[in-house]
Amino acid sequence: MSTFLELGLEEKILKAISNMGFEETTQIQEQTIPSALEGIDLIGQAQTGTGKTAAYGIPIIQKMEVNEQIKGLVLAPTRELAIQVAEELNRIGQFKGIRALPIYGGQDINRQIRSLKKRPHIIVATPGRLMDHMRRRTIRLQSIESVVLDEADEMLNMGFKEDIELILKEIPENRQTLLFSATIPKPIQSLAERFMNKPKLFKMKSQGVTVLSTEQEYVEVPERQKFDVLCRLLDVQSPELAIVFGRTKRRVDELAEALGKRGYEAEGIHGDLNQAKRNTVLRGFKEGKVEVLVATDVAARGLDISGVTHVYNFDIPQDPEGYVHRIGRTGRAGKTGLAVTFVTPREIGHLRTIERATKRKIERIPIPTDSEAMERQQRLAVDNLLEVVNRGKSKDYKVLAEELLNENDPVTLVSAALKMLTKEPDQAEVKLTEVPSLRAKHDARGDRNRGGKGYGDRRKSGKAKHQSYNKKQKR
Repeated sequence: MSTFLELGLEEKILKAISNMGFEETTQIQEQTIPSALEGIDLIGQAQTGTGKTAAYGIPIIQKMEVNEQIKGLVLAPTRELAIQVAEELNRIGQFKGIRALPIYGGQDINRQIRSLKKRPHIIVATPGRLMDHMRRRTIRLQSIESVVLDEADEMLNMGFKEDIELILKEIPENRQTLLFSATIPKPIQSLAERFMNKPKLFKMKSQGVTVLSTEQEYVEVPERQKFDVLCRLLDVQSPELAIVFGRTKRRVDELAEALGKRGYEAEGIHGDLNQAKRNTVLRGFKEGKVEVLVATDVAARGLDISGVTHVYNFDIPQDPEGYVHRIGRTGRAGKTGLAVTFVTPREIGHLRTIERATKRKIERIPIPTDSEAMERQQRLAVDNLLEVVNRGKSKDYKVLAEELLNENDPVTLVSAALKMLTKEPDQAEVKLTEVPSLRAKHDARGDRNRGGKGYGDRRKSGKAKHQSYNKKQKR
């Protein structure tokens, strides 16, 4: 990989990149930044976690002049991704004075209008909310010079195709268009043919770092036994931070509640949570106060959370692309992560489809026993006790300890201390609504239903929405 210094970037951007801790470029950055700096249209096939935000953010900001017009637009599928992209663009542009503003559904639109009056240079928006502003004429796109479609395949999966087309029609044709997507299906190709000018394709290896740096395993388990097996795995593997994926919003709520009953610090995240609650949950997870985050696919897209050690696919993903995105939550920054997928007997064929698509064999592991879970927790209690001893932080308790030793047998006393420190398996009764097994040819979209509430925007029906916009344009 090359260094950013070799790319001919201006000093203010190099300083910002250095402050962000970046030294060498990633594969997608090395390949796309020089072409993007030349102003050509390009398509980058890359997954989340490969550095694609900087891949388009650096050239856009390098070419941008500081004035009071919106010069750049980034379209993103979810509010979380919009927020994170805007934050990273603000860091890249901090010394040049370039400001990015996130615009997304679920936030007070009047607050956004006030922020727009401060003249940001780049808008990072979910398509539906951008359409709202276009109808109100609070955002005008006539001065846009660069537009980015980030995670384009996901935006199309979520039903934003018509919105994107209408938005692109409103932007001057002499713009530069950059499209980034994990997959390049026919609808993406069609979009590129209609709205891009001879785009250059940069294709990263399909699995990239996300699969190579993640150890992959599966357990074969009947649906009704899944939850007990999950608890045993959590006890045996003791993840520092874990994400558990469920297929539906209801599944996520039930799993988070059930884990709480069993004594785990767990919270759920999905499209129906309001923004304040989502922010609270994510902050708690990033700070380590929440040890298990239970999430739907869409809610987890675009989340850039470091330190995730384990991913558990409580429900097998719908497709190979979804599998790669899920396990890409761990195994980042050169660290190895672990992904465990729960497979019912009927879903083995679906698992084989994922293996063929990813060209990687997923190893089967035995289901841990209750005694193995207990033994692991006891071992952790011993390690925690010895850590306190080695740190020398127990001096203030020596007098109490001597008193206790005078009255009790030492072995009995240490045994009692270890019992208090050990998280013993909890058999609190829980009830989960069963979900049907996936077959290899099953095509249910689960939580990615078109127009799902909370996935970036609240959506109107396509025709009504676009007719409404077109009427306003004619006035």
